[in-house]
Amino acid sequence: MKIALIGASGQAGSRILSELSARGHTVTAIARDPSKIASLSNVIAASGDIEAPDALAEVLKGHDAVISSVHFSASDPDKLLGAVKASGVRRYYVVGGAGSLEVAPGVLLVNTPEFPAIYKSEAQGGVDYLNKLKAENDLDWTFLSPSAVFVPGVRTGIFRLGKDQLLTNENGSSISFEDFAIALVDEVEAPAHVRQRFTVGY
Repeated sequence: MKIALIGASGQAGSRILSELSARGHTVTAIARDPSKIASLSNVIAASGDIEAPDALAEVLKGHDAVISSVHFSASDPDKLLGAVKASGVRRYYVVGGAGSLEVAPGVLLVNTPEFPAIYKSEAQGGVDYLNKLKAENDLDWTFLSPSAVFVPGVRTGIFRLGKDQLLTNENGSSISFEDFAIALVDEVEAPAHVRQRFTVGY
């Protein structure tokens, strides 16, 4: 497939880029500074900025799917969604956040007393973005939420998928960037959660 990846130089984005490349996909890897994008097989580095949505839309045109891996608090959601829609690409995948996951019926992780204040703005941005997608009729979107602890780790390929509830085990709630990338690329290759959110964790 021909895939555009926005935020390809970031922590999650770089792992997704590596996974896509390893599986033989052709990737347009987009970042504000393309020099930070890893040199990998079938990867073309490209400059793109959410603050210039018309130019970004031009970069996205002609792809089979778009993946965005950007911080919600550092980007304008309307400009990002506008660029994707203007590109004409219908399949859209979002690296989501854990804050929008439920820890009890109707109780989101971001609204719990113990949620770290330092991450609250970013987490609420993810909640708001997911709500925008749920009202979106022009895109076949998928929003993949990681577990609470989302960190560099090992590519094991052993994890669980869930829907709207935070996944936990005896060690807490976590997923590596590497295993998250597997789950996301699996979904791109074999869509099972179109116009849905799902989650991945150990």
